[in-house]
Parts: sequence; C-alpha cells; structure tokens
Amino acid sequence: MIEDGPIGVLLREWRHRRKLSQLDLAIQADVSPRHISFVETGRTVPSSAMVLRLAEHLSVPLRERNRLLVAAGYAPIYRQRPLDDPDMARVRQTLERFVRAHEPYPALAVDRRWNLVLANDAVEILLDGVDPALLRSPVNMMRLGLHPGGFAPRVTNLAQVRAHLLPRLARQAAQSGDPELNALYDELIAYGPRADHPQPDPAEIALPIHLEYRGARLCFINAVTTFGTAFDITLAEIAVETYLPADTATARFLVGGAESAAPVPSGA
Repeated sequence: MIEDGPIGVLLREWRHRRKLSQLDLAIQADVSPRHISFVETGRTVPSSAMVLRLAEHLSVPLRERNRLLVAAGYAPIYRQRPLDDPDMARVRQTLERFVRAHEPYPALAVDRRWNLVLANDAVEILLDGVDPALLRSPVNMMRLGLHPGGFAPRVTNLAQVRAHLLPRLARQAAQSGDPELNALYDELIAYGPRADHPQPDPAEIALPIHLEYRGARLCFINAVTTFGTAFDITLAEIAVETYLPADTATARFLVGGAESAAPVPSGA
C-alpha cells in the first residue's frame, strides 16, 4: 500500500508502479503531458473526475481510488461493507449459490489477501489432513497450498504449482502495494527451493494440480472468477476459485466416489 500523501505524489507513485512515463499516461488518458506534470508537482489540483480517470488508466484498485479522492479533497465514492452486513445479504447469498453450484467440484471465495470467505462442501478435499493451526481464522488459502503443514505434501507436482503461484502472488503484491501480501510472499518463498522444474505439457489448457486424496490421485485445473464491474470494494476484491476435473478419473471420483478413482501407485 502506498503511504498517504498529496494527490500528486500518490498518482506519481502509482504511475511508477505501473512503469509508465508521464507521456504514456497522458496518451492513455487523453490529456496533455503538461497537465500530468502539473498534477504530480501540485501546481494543479485535479477534479474528482480527473482523479478517477487517471486511476482507471493506472488500474488502481477501488480501495486505493477512495484514498486518491480523499487526498485530492473529495469524498470517497466506493462503498465498503463486510459480507455479514445486512445490506450485503443478497451478495453473500449469490456467492454461496455460485460456489455451491460447482459441487461436486471444489469451489471457494477468497478476499484480496487470499483469506477464505466461504466454500462449498467439496473443499474438504483440499482441507483434509492439514495442520489444525492453519485452519484458524483467517484461513489463508495461498498458505494452505504451499505450507508444509497444508495440502502441499499431497500435491505431487508441487514444484510446478509453486512456480505458478509465487510469481502470481509477487505480481499481486507489487500491483496492489499491500505490505501484507509482500509479507505472505516472503513467508511462502521460504517453504521450498526455487529449483528448476519441468514445464507443463503445451497441450494442457492450464497448469494441472495433481493431488493425492485418501488413496486416490486426482487432477484439477484451477479457474478464477472476479467481479470486475463491482462498485463495492468488498465485492471487487473477492475472487472465486474453482477446481475442475482435468481428467475422466477425477470427474468420476468426484461424482461417484472413491471406487471410480485412479489409485495412487504404491511407493509414490
């Protein structure tokens, strides 16, 4: 998170974070480079519409757009209400229906820091056998996936999964400026070596996740859904992660039970 300061300083920090020059931003936002310069140096106070316009082209999260508006002397416009707020009842119900609609496949919702918000019953496949200390609120799904006490020991292609998730987390931390995400990244990078790993099969549509579960070897692909047009900060920061079967054996197991699964080879 970028520290509080004058609007020009904050906008400059976001521009630097996005690796844009003043000219780049001016072209994207259809304003003059001189205007960008005057805003950043404090010679011009931008209108609220201009603040939002520049924030949009800088891909600033809604939470931080409110901070930009306040720094420029305007009232914040994006609401932020917890999911248990009565006014968010319909939103929560919709999220619950969304994740339950994916059963018998695991699906869950996480917040901007990967903390579990809600999940369907099939997520037990991921939570089975993890250290109870990791299940204390807030449950962090990124930590559960890579921590030695989480379900990482049951992921048979863990090196590939780490090589996919850690850069993703690093990008998220850099783009958001959130110090808690930076701390999470530093924690998780220490749980395993940054060794070379085999590349995924080019024929795959996504990186598969190979997971052992109660004598079965399952294979999932992960899909993420976000609500990009949300105007509430809480909803805008929620992502729904679904784990879909990547092969017939996994689909049969999830639908029909363990008798349909591919067994884990002895000594694997």
